[in-house]
Amino acid sequence: MDAPVSTGIEGLDQLLRGGFTPDRMYLIEGDPGTGKTTLAMQFLIEGRERGETGLHVTLSETEIELRAIADSHGWSLEGIEIFQLAAAESPRLQDQYTLYHPSEVELVETVQRILDVIERLRPSRIVFDSLSEMRLLAREPLRYRRQILALKEFLAGRSCTVLLLDDHDGAESDLQLQSLSHGVVQLEQLPFEYGRARRRLRIIKMRGVPALEGFQDFKIQRGGLRVFPQLIVASAEAPRAEPISSGLAALDRLLGGGLTWGSTTLVVGPAGCGKSTIAAQFVAAVHDSVRAAVYLFEERRGTFIARCDALGMRLSARIRSGHITVTQIEPGEVSPGEFSHRVRTDVDADGAQVVMIDSVNGYLRAIPQSDAPLVRLHELLSYLNAKGAATLIVVAQHGVIGTMMTTPIDLSYLADCVVLLRFFEADGAARKAISVVKKRTGGHETTIREFRIGPDTIRVGDALTQFQGVLTGVPRYVGAAGPLLNDA
Repeated sequence: MDAPVSTGIEGLDQLLRGGFTPDRMYLIEGDPGTGKTTLAMQFLIEGRERGETGLHVTLSETEIELRAIADSHGWSLEGIEIFQLAAAESPRLQDQYTLYHPSEVELVETVQRILDVIERLRPSRIVFDSLSEMRLLAREPLRYRRQILALKEFLAGRSCTVLLLDDHDGAESDLQLQSLSHGVVQLEQLPFEYGRARRRLRIIKMRGVPALEGFQDFKIQRGGLRVFPQLIVASAEAPRAEPISSGLAALDRLLGGGLTWGSTTLVVGPAGCGKSTIAAQFVAAVHDSVRAAVYLFEERRGTFIARCDALGMRLSARIRSGHITVTQIEPGEVSPGEFSHRVRTDVDADGAQVVMIDSVNGYLRAIPQSDAPLVRLHELLSYLNAKGAATLIVVAQHGVIGTMMTTPIDLSYLADCVVLLRFFEADGAARKAISVVKKRTGGHETTIREFRIGPDTIRVGDALTQFQGVLTGVPRYVGAAGPLLNDA
């Protein structure tokens, strides 16, 4: 069996299990502006780099416009034949033909000129951009289908892989064209009220190839299309055996020795209780041989680093040495697939073994969503766990003081460890408490401990045994003042 024909787009090749089946005709459909022409150019440029002959038949855009598009991506179309279909030579065809309608004559002439060019060049890759002009000339769906079928039969014995670009402007015609094509790739653009429009593609059909189904995010940038396939792990890696220490003995004891590799830890609590700080403590405390990646959706990068440095975490030094990366995710700029791809790149290519996402609340607001966000997070967390990475995700519960038992999305069943933070009242002051309510990977303390942030470190106190109202979300300490942290 012949090797697949690469599209020149790594992510799309992954979806197609290597690329297109050679010597077949494929339909690339989508509304104007979705990236069809850019995809086609990458397909032809990839062929040129492999020593193949390429032909771009442009029925709507001019050669000058095509070269301008290529220049905007930093490409050259040298070595690729561009056949621009010229306008009808005579402005009054209706005066020259009486037996046939002018459009019928023009359609026959148009197709014949294209066939002559193909016969002369014998290209191995062909792009028709786009079919809207042929559909208009055909006027009737039956004539249009017959013309496409004739084109397919002509190309069948000429060892060439063909992309037909269609503007998706007629449901009936689209279905007919899909039935004639060996495979169909659909591109979509989804506008949002704020932020960058989200683009996604779907492989509607691909005969003989177990292509990855479902919608996949992609974006158009300088250099062409970037497709972000769904995360799939072939097999899980064996995680490290030793626990991950926070560098704080009392906190490690609360967690039964520390966090576990290949697991997800959920740090949950109301706003301002220290969730990000507790999670950052684990990131900063890992050994210099371990790389970590932090993704911020809410707090600014500079503020986060300065705050961690003030608490003795030496985050700036770890960033300069390359052991920790801190990435600020701008609102509305990243699709769910692109974010997962960034995390995957940091883990697979750059070797990050500790991942912190701060926070899920910010993720839901900053990333345009049109489908189930829980499924996306489940996919990402499962991937990280299978790669043996330790993941910390921060979730803010609604409210600050009062009953705080709700979160914007229920991730507790996905988490292997749940660290719960709470405000509590004692001696006329609002204090902070920490407890571990779940840990699948080992034992842990069931006690509640007070902790204090600052001025230059995090302090975790002894177990506090006399609490009321813990399950209501507003615990109140009624015991002696002895175990409470003081300023000494």
